[in-house]
Amino acid sequence: MTFDTDILIAGAGPSGLAAACALGAEGHRVVLVDPAPPVTGEDAPGADLRTTALLQPARTMLERAGAWDGLAPRGTALWKMRIVDAAMPDPVVRDFDARDISDAPFGWNFPNWALRGALLDRASSLDTVDLRFGLSVTAMLRRNAAARVTLSDGTRLTARLVVACDGRDSALRRMADIPVRRVDYGQTAIVFAVAHDRPHEDVSVEVHRSGGPFTLVPLPDREGEHRSGVVWMDDAAIQQARMEMSDADFAAAANERSADVLGHLRLVPGRAAWPILSVLAGRFTARRLALVAEAAHAMPPIGAQGLNTSLKDIATLRDLAATGEIGSDSMLDAYARARQADVALRMAGIDLLNRSSIAGLVPVQRLRRAGVAAFHDVPPIRRALMHLGLGATETPQGRRPDVQSAKT
Repeated sequence: MTFDTDILIAGAGPSGLAAACALGAEGHRVVLVDPAPPVTGEDAPGADLRTTALLQPARTMLERAGAWDGLAPRGTALWKMRIVDAAMPDPVVRDFDARDISDAPFGWNFPNWALRGALLDRASSLDTVDLRFGLSVTAMLRRNAAARVTLSDGTRLTARLVVACDGRDSALRRMADIPVRRVDYGQTAIVFAVAHDRPHEDVSVEVHRSGGPFTLVPLPDREGEHRSGVVWMDDAAIQQARMEMSDADFAAAANERSADVLGHLRLVPGRAAWPILSVLAGRFTARRLALVAEAAHAMPPIGAQGLNTSLKDIATLRDLAATGEIGSDSMLDAYARARQADVALRMAGIDLLNRSSIAGLVPVQRLRRAGVAAFHDVPPIRRALMHLGLGATETPQGRRPDVQSAKT
Protein backbone atom coordinates (compact mmCIF):
# COMPACT_ATOMS: atom_id res chain seq x y z
CA MET A 1 0.00 0.00 0.00
CA THR A 2 1.16 3.53 -0.76
CA PHE A 3 0.98 5.95 2.17
CA ASP A 4 0.59 9.68 1.59
CA THR A 5 2.13 10.29 5.00
CA ASP A 6 3.40 8.34 7.96
CA ILE A 7 1.53 10.38 10.54
CA LEU A 8 -1.37 12.81 10.32
CA ILE A 9 -1.76 15.16 13.31
CA ALA A 10 -5.03 17.02 13.89
CA GLY A 11 -4.63 20.20 15.95
CA ALA A 12 -1.97 22.91 15.96
CA GLY A 13 -2.02 23.94 19.59
CA PRO A 14 1.21 23.59 21.57
CA SER A 15 0.79 19.81 21.81
CA GLY A 16 0.10 19.32 18.11
CA LEU A 17 3.01 21.54 17.11
CA ALA A 18 5.31 19.78 19.59
CA ALA A 19 4.23 16.41 18.18
CA ALA A 20 5.02 17.59 14.64
CA CYS A 21 8.46 18.76 15.76
CA ALA A 22 9.23 15.60 17.75
CA LEU A 23 8.07 13.11 15.12
CA GLY A 24 9.28 15.10 12.12
CA ALA A 25 12.74 15.47 13.66
CA GLU A 26 12.95 11.66 13.80
CA GLY A 27 12.49 11.48 10.03
CA HIS A 28 8.80 10.51 9.95
CA ARG A 29 6.64 12.17 7.31
CA VAL A 30 4.06 14.30 9.10
CA VAL A 31 1.01 16.22 7.91
CA LEU A 32 -0.40 18.68 10.46
CA VAL A 33 -3.88 20.15 9.91
CA ASP A 34 -5.84 22.76 11.83
CA PRO A 35 -8.80 24.99 10.93
CA ALA A 36 -6.77 28.10 11.84
CA PRO A 37 -3.07 28.98 11.98
CA PRO A 38 -1.57 29.43 15.46
CA VAL A 39 -1.68 32.94 16.90
CA THR A 40 1.92 33.79 17.74
CA GLY A 41 1.89 37.52 18.58
CA GLU A 42 1.25 38.93 22.04
CA ASP A 43 -1.00 41.71 20.75
CA ALA A 44 -2.65 39.76 17.93
CA PRO A 45 -6.42 39.16 18.06
CA GLY A 46 -7.12 35.87 19.76
CA ALA A 47 -3.68 35.65 21.41
CA ASP A 48 -3.50 33.10 24.24
CA LEU A 49 -2.56 35.20 27.28
CA ARG A 50 -1.92 32.20 29.52
CA THR A 51 1.54 31.02 30.48
CA THR A 52 2.86 27.47 30.66
CA ALA A 53 5.63 26.03 32.81
CA LEU A 54 7.72 23.44 30.99
CA LEU A 55 9.41 21.08 33.43
CA GLN A 56 12.81 19.44 33.03
CA PRO A 57 11.60 16.36 31.08
CA ALA A 58 9.80 18.66 28.64
CA ARG A 59 13.04 20.49 27.95
CA THR A 60 14.76 17.18 27.21
CA MET A 61 12.05 16.24 24.72
CA LEU A 62 12.09 19.62 22.99
CA GLU A 63 15.88 19.64 22.79
CA ARG A 64 15.77 16.33 20.89
CA ALA A 65 13.08 17.79 18.63
CA GLY A 66 15.31 20.78 17.87
CA ALA A 67 12.77 23.24 19.28
CA TRP A 68 14.40 24.31 22.54
CA ASP A 69 16.99 26.78 21.28
CA GLY A 70 14.34 28.94 19.62
CA LEU A 71 12.17 28.81 22.70
CA ALA A 72 14.73 29.26 25.48
CA PRO A 73 15.20 33.06 25.29
CA ARG A 74 11.50 33.55 26.08
CA GLY A 75 11.63 31.58 29.33
CA THR A 76 11.89 32.47 33.01
CA ALA A 77 13.47 29.88 35.29
CA LEU A 78 11.37 28.36 38.09
CA TRP A 79 13.66 27.56 40.99
CA LYS A 80 11.07 27.43 43.77
CA MET A 81 7.43 26.51 44.13
CA ARG A 82 5.92 28.35 47.11
CA ILE A 83 2.65 27.18 48.65
CA VAL A 84 0.78 29.73 50.78
CA ASP A 85 -2.32 28.62 52.68
CA ALA A 86 -3.98 31.90 53.63
CA ALA A 87 -7.37 30.55 54.69
CA MET A 88 -6.70 31.54 58.30
CA PRO A 89 -5.12 34.62 59.93
CA ASP A 90 -1.72 32.90 60.33
CA PRO A 91 -0.78 31.77 56.80
CA VAL A 92 1.23 28.59 56.30
CA VAL A 93 4.08 29.16 53.84
CA ARG A 94 6.34 26.42 52.50
CA ASP A 95 8.94 26.49 49.71
CA PHE A 96 9.78 23.52 47.51
CA ASP A 97 13.28 24.24 46.16
CA ALA A 98 14.60 22.58 43.01
CA ARG A 99 18.09 22.59 44.52
CA ASP A 100 16.96 19.80 46.87
CA ILE A 101 16.90 17.35 43.95
CA SER A 102 18.88 18.91 41.10
CA ASP A 103 21.22 21.70 40.08
CA ALA A 104 18.72 22.78 37.40
CA PRO A 105 15.40 24.56 38.01
CA PHE A 106 12.07 22.76 38.13
CA GLY A 107 11.34 24.24 34.74
CA TRP A 108 10.83 27.42 32.79
CA ASN A 109 7.74 29.57 32.30
CA PHE A 110 6.68 30.75 28.85
CA PRO A 111 3.86 32.90 27.47
CA ASN A 112 1.65 30.60 25.42
CA TRP A 113 1.75 32.82 22.35
CA ALA A 114 5.58 32.67 22.40
CA LEU A 115 5.52 28.91 22.91
CA ARG A 116 3.32 28.47 19.85
CA GLY A 117 5.56 30.77 17.82
CA ALA A 118 8.77 28.89 18.61
CA LEU A 119 7.20 25.49 17.93
CA LEU A 120 5.68 26.75 14.67
CA ASP A 121 9.06 28.06 13.53
CA ARG A 122 10.71 24.71 14.21
CA ALA A 123 7.95 22.69 12.54
CA SER A 124 8.10 24.97 9.49
CA SER A 125 11.84 24.37 9.18
CA LEU A 126 11.49 20.58 8.88
CA ASP A 127 11.30 19.12 5.38
CA THR A 128 9.41 16.15 6.84
CA VAL A 129 6.52 18.30 8.14
CA ASP A 130 3.68 19.51 5.90
CA LEU A 131 1.62 22.24 7.62
CA ARG A 132 -1.91 22.69 6.28
CA PHE A 133 -3.89 25.40 8.01
CA GLY A 134 -7.50 26.23 7.23
CA LEU A 135 -8.35 22.53 7.08
CA SER A 136 -9.94 19.99 9.41
CA VAL A 137 -10.60 16.27 9.35
CA THR A 138 -14.18 15.62 8.24
CA ALA A 139 -14.10 11.83 7.91
CA MET A 140 -11.85 9.00 9.02
CA LEU A 141 -11.94 5.37 7.93
CA ARG A 142 -9.63 3.18 10.02
CA ARG A 143 -8.53 -0.16 8.61
CA ASN A 144 -5.95 -2.76 9.63
CA ALA A 145 -3.36 -1.46 7.19
CA ALA A 146 -3.98 2.29 7.33
CA ALA A 147 -6.28 5.18 8.13
CA ARG A 148 -7.99 6.98 5.27
CA VAL A 149 -8.73 10.59 6.17
CA THR A 150 -10.81 13.16 4.31
CA LEU A 151 -10.05 16.84 4.86
CA SER A 152 -12.49 19.74 4.66
CA ASP A 153 -11.26 20.73 1.18
CA GLY A 154 -11.97 17.23 -0.15
CA THR A 155 -8.36 16.02 -0.01
CA ARG A 156 -7.99 12.36 0.90
CA LEU A 157 -4.91 11.09 2.69
CA THR A 158 -3.70 7.65 3.68
CA ALA A 159 -1.71 7.57 6.94
CA ARG A 160 -0.13 4.86 9.04
CA LEU A 161 -1.15 6.70 12.20
CA VAL A 162 -3.55 9.51 13.07
CA VAL A 163 -2.72 11.53 16.18
CA ALA A 164 -5.61 13.47 17.73
CA CYS A 165 -4.33 16.69 19.31
CA ASP A 166 -7.61 18.49 18.68
CA GLY A 167 -8.52 19.38 22.24
CA ARG A 168 -10.92 18.38 24.98
CA ASP A 169 -13.85 18.35 22.52
CA SER A 170 -11.90 16.24 20.05
CA ALA A 171 -13.76 15.56 16.81
CA LEU A 172 -11.49 12.60 16.08
CA ARG A 173 -12.31 11.06 19.44
CA ARG A 174 -16.01 11.28 18.56
CA MET A 175 -15.39 9.74 15.14
CA ALA A 176 -13.79 6.75 16.87
CA ASP A 177 -16.73 6.44 19.33
CA ILE A 178 -14.42 6.71 22.34
CA PRO A 179 -16.37 7.59 25.51
CA VAL A 180 -15.23 10.35 27.81
CA ARG A 181 -15.74 11.21 31.47
CA ARG A 182 -16.13 14.91 32.27
CA VAL A 183 -16.05 16.69 35.62
CA ASP A 184 -17.24 20.29 35.71
CA TYR A 185 -15.86 21.92 38.84
CA GLY A 186 -18.11 24.95 38.49
CA GLN A 187 -14.99 27.10 38.33
CA THR A 188 -13.49 29.56 35.91
CA ALA A 189 -9.83 30.54 35.62
CA ILE A 190 -9.13 34.19 34.92
CA VAL A 191 -5.68 34.69 33.41
CA PHE A 192 -3.88 38.02 33.33
CA ALA A 193 -0.52 39.61 34.00
CA VAL A 194 0.60 41.98 36.73
CA ALA A 195 3.50 44.24 37.57
CA HIS A 196 4.52 44.16 41.21
CA ASP A 197 6.76 45.88 43.73
CA ARG A 198 8.95 43.00 44.87
CA PRO A 199 11.00 40.79 42.51
CA HIS A 200 9.65 37.27 42.12
CA GLU A 201 13.17 35.80 42.33
CA ASP A 202 12.18 32.92 40.04
CA VAL A 203 9.59 31.69 42.54
CA SER A 204 6.14 30.46 41.50
CA VAL A 205 3.61 31.18 44.27
CA GLU A 206 0.32 29.33 44.75
CA VAL A 207 -2.01 31.03 47.26
CA HIS A 208 -4.84 28.90 48.66
CA ARG A 209 -7.86 30.22 50.50
CA SER A 210 -11.20 28.99 49.15
CA GLY A 211 -12.77 28.78 45.71
CA GLY A 212 -9.52 27.73 44.05
CA PRO A 213 -5.84 28.69 43.95
CA PHE A 214 -4.44 32.09 43.00
CA THR A 215 -1.13 31.36 41.27
CA LEU A 216 1.57 33.88 40.34
CA VAL A 217 4.11 32.57 37.84
CA PRO A 218 7.34 34.46 37.04
CA LEU A 219 7.64 36.41 33.80
CA PRO A 220 10.64 38.39 32.55
CA ASP A 221 10.96 41.96 33.82
CA ARG A 222 9.61 44.44 31.30
CA GLU A 223 9.98 48.19 30.98
CA GLY A 224 11.80 48.27 34.31
CA GLU A 225 9.00 46.47 36.18
CA HIS A 226 8.84 43.07 37.83
CA ARG A 227 6.12 40.96 36.21
CA SER A 228 4.23 37.74 36.79
CA GLY A 229 1.42 35.88 35.08
CA VAL A 230 -1.62 35.05 37.19
CA VAL A 231 -4.08 32.17 37.06
CA TRP A 232 -6.99 32.85 39.41
CA MET A 233 -9.47 30.01 39.87
CA ASP A 234 -12.81 30.52 41.61
CA ASP A 235 -16.54 29.91 41.38
CA ALA A 236 -17.77 30.50 37.83
CA ALA A 237 -20.52 32.98 38.76
CA ILE A 238 -18.15 35.02 40.93
CA GLN A 239 -15.56 35.05 38.16
CA GLN A 240 -18.12 36.26 35.64
CA ALA A 241 -18.80 39.22 37.88
CA ARG A 242 -15.06 39.87 38.16
CA MET A 243 -14.66 39.80 34.39
CA GLU A 244 -17.25 42.59 34.22
CA MET A 245 -15.38 44.77 36.74
CA SER A 246 -13.47 47.87 35.78
CA ASP A 247 -9.69 47.48 35.73
CA ALA A 248 -9.41 49.42 38.98
CA ASP A 249 -11.94 47.26 40.81
CA PHE A 250 -10.48 44.06 39.43
CA ALA A 251 -6.96 45.11 40.47
CA ALA A 252 -8.23 45.82 43.99
CA ALA A 253 -9.84 42.37 44.17
CA ALA A 254 -6.65 40.71 42.91
CA ASN A 255 -4.56 42.53 45.51
CA GLU A 256 -6.89 41.40 48.29
CA ARG A 257 -6.72 37.78 47.09
CA SER A 258 -2.92 37.70 46.60
CA ALA A 259 -2.16 37.84 50.34
CA ASP A 260 0.49 40.48 49.52
CA VAL A 261 3.03 37.82 48.51
CA LEU A 262 4.71 40.12 45.96
CA GLY A 263 3.63 43.50 47.26
CA HIS A 264 1.16 45.76 45.45
CA LEU A 265 -0.05 44.36 42.12
CA ARG A 266 -0.64 46.62 39.12
CA LEU A 267 -2.82 45.13 36.42
CA VAL A 268 -1.40 44.75 32.91
CA PRO A 269 -4.27 45.30 30.43
CA GLY A 270 -5.92 42.15 29.16
CA ARG A 271 -7.96 39.44 30.89
CA ALA A 272 -9.26 36.10 29.64
CA ALA A 273 -11.48 33.47 31.25
CA TRP A 274 -11.40 29.68 30.84
CA PRO A 275 -13.80 27.07 32.29
CA ILE A 276 -12.20 24.50 34.60
CA LEU A 277 -13.02 20.95 33.56
CA SER A 278 -11.53 17.53 33.94
CA VAL A 279 -11.77 15.29 30.87
CA LEU A 280 -10.56 11.70 30.66
CA ALA A 281 -11.06 9.49 27.60
CA GLY A 282 -12.28 5.97 28.25
CA ARG A 283 -9.36 4.71 26.21
CA PHE A 284 -6.42 6.43 24.55
CA THR A 285 -6.36 4.51 21.29
CA ALA A 286 -8.44 3.00 18.54
CA ARG A 287 -7.25 1.24 15.40
CA ARG A 288 -4.65 3.49 13.73
CA LEU A 289 -5.54 6.34 16.13
CA ALA A 290 -3.78 7.74 19.22
CA LEU A 291 -5.35 10.34 21.49
CA VAL A 292 -2.79 12.82 22.80
CA ALA A 293 -2.94 15.77 25.19
CA GLU A 294 -6.40 17.19 25.89
CA ALA A 295 -8.04 14.83 23.42
CA ALA A 296 -7.09 12.13 25.96
CA HIS A 297 -6.93 14.08 29.22
CA ALA A 298 -7.56 17.61 30.42
CA MET A 299 -7.11 18.76 33.99
CA PRO A 300 -7.25 21.93 36.08
CA PRO A 301 -4.15 24.17 35.80
CA ILE A 302 -2.53 23.11 39.07
CA GLY A 303 1.05 21.97 39.52
CA ALA A 304 2.08 22.54 35.88
CA GLN A 305 0.83 19.07 34.96
CA GLY A 306 -1.26 19.83 31.86
CA LEU A 307 1.10 20.38 28.93
CA ASN A 308 3.92 18.48 30.61
CA THR A 309 1.74 15.38 30.80
CA SER A 310 0.86 15.91 27.12
CA LEU A 311 4.53 16.10 26.17
CA LYS A 312 5.08 12.77 27.90
CA ASP A 313 2.39 11.34 25.59
CA ILE A 314 4.31 12.66 22.60
CA ALA A 315 7.68 11.38 23.83
CA THR A 316 6.15 7.93 24.32
CA LEU A 317 4.74 7.91 20.78
CA ARG A 318 8.08 9.07 19.41
CA ASP A 319 9.96 6.27 21.15
CA LEU A 320 7.44 3.60 20.13
CA ALA A 321 7.48 4.78 16.51
CA ALA A 322 11.20 4.01 16.43
CA THR A 323 10.80 0.44 17.66
CA GLY A 324 7.92 -0.99 15.63
CA GLU A 325 5.49 -0.49 12.81
CA ILE A 326 3.97 2.98 13.08
CA GLY A 327 0.30 2.81 13.96
CA SER A 328 0.18 -0.96 14.45
CA ASP A 329 -2.04 -2.51 17.11
CA SER A 330 1.03 -3.55 19.10
CA MET A 331 2.44 -0.01 19.06
CA LEU A 332 -0.86 1.52 20.14
CA ASP A 333 -1.41 -1.09 22.85
CA ALA A 334 2.04 -0.24 24.24
CA TYR A 335 1.20 3.48 24.13
CA ALA A 336 -2.03 2.92 26.07
CA ARG A 337 -0.28 0.80 28.70
CA ALA A 338 2.46 3.38 29.14
CA ARG A 339 0.24 6.42 29.45
CA GLN A 340 -3.16 5.60 30.93
CA ALA A 341 -2.01 4.64 34.43
CA ASP A 342 0.36 7.61 34.72
CA VAL A 343 -2.32 10.03 33.55
CA ALA A 344 -4.94 8.58 35.91
CA LEU A 345 -2.58 9.00 38.88
CA ARG A 346 -1.82 12.62 38.05
CA MET A 347 -5.45 13.50 37.42
CA ALA A 348 -6.49 11.97 40.75
CA GLY A 349 -3.88 14.06 42.55
CA ILE A 350 -4.90 17.27 40.78
CA ASP A 351 -8.57 16.55 41.50
CA LEU A 352 -7.83 16.15 45.22
CA LEU A 353 -5.76 19.34 45.34
CA ASN A 354 -8.44 21.33 43.53
CA ARG A 355 -11.30 20.08 45.68
CA SER A 356 -9.36 20.85 48.85
CA SER A 357 -8.63 24.34 47.52
CA ILE A 358 -12.30 24.93 46.68
CA ALA A 359 -13.45 23.89 50.12
CA GLY A 360 -14.54 26.68 52.45
CA LEU A 361 -15.18 24.42 55.45
CA VAL A 362 -12.86 25.13 58.36
CA PRO A 363 -12.10 21.43 59.12
CA VAL A 364 -11.05 20.86 55.50
CA GLN A 365 -8.94 24.01 55.49
CA ARG A 366 -7.19 22.90 58.67
CA LEU A 367 -6.50 19.49 57.17
CA ARG A 368 -5.11 21.12 54.03
CA ARG A 369 -2.81 23.36 56.08
CA ALA A 370 -1.53 20.39 58.04
CA GLY A 371 -0.96 18.46 54.83
CA VAL A 372 1.09 21.25 53.23
CA ALA A 373 3.32 21.42 56.30
CA ALA A 374 3.69 17.64 56.59
CA PHE A 375 4.55 17.11 52.93
CA HIS A 376 7.21 19.81 53.10
CA ASP A 377 8.71 19.21 56.53
CA VAL A 378 9.58 15.52 56.05
CA PRO A 379 12.56 15.64 53.62
CA PRO A 380 12.11 12.20 51.96
CA ILE A 381 8.41 12.94 51.31
CA ARG A 382 9.24 16.42 50.02
CA ARG A 383 11.85 15.13 47.58
CA ALA A 384 9.63 12.27 46.40
CA LEU A 385 6.78 14.70 45.69
CA MET A 386 9.06 16.99 43.73
CA HIS A 387 10.33 14.10 41.61
CA LEU A 388 6.74 12.97 41.02
CA GLY A 389 5.71 16.48 40.04
CA LEU A 390 8.48 16.63 37.47
CA GLY A 391 7.16 13.45 35.92
CA ALA A 392 10.44 11.58 36.22
CA THR A 393 12.13 9.31 38.71
CA GLU A 394 15.44 10.99 37.94
CA THR A 395 16.28 14.59 37.22
CA PRO A 396 19.13 15.95 35.12
CA GLN A 397 22.27 16.62 37.10
CA GLY A 398 25.34 18.65 36.43
CA ARG A 399 24.03 21.26 34.04
CA ARG A 400 22.96 24.83 34.52
CA PRO A 401 19.98 26.28 32.69
CA ASP A 402 20.68 28.32 29.58
CA VAL A 403 17.37 30.14 29.78
CA GLN A 404 17.68 33.76 30.77
CA SER A 405 16.58 34.80 34.25
CA ALA A 406 13.73 37.15 34.98
CA LYS A 407 16.16 40.07 34.96
CA THR A 408 17.01 39.62 31.29
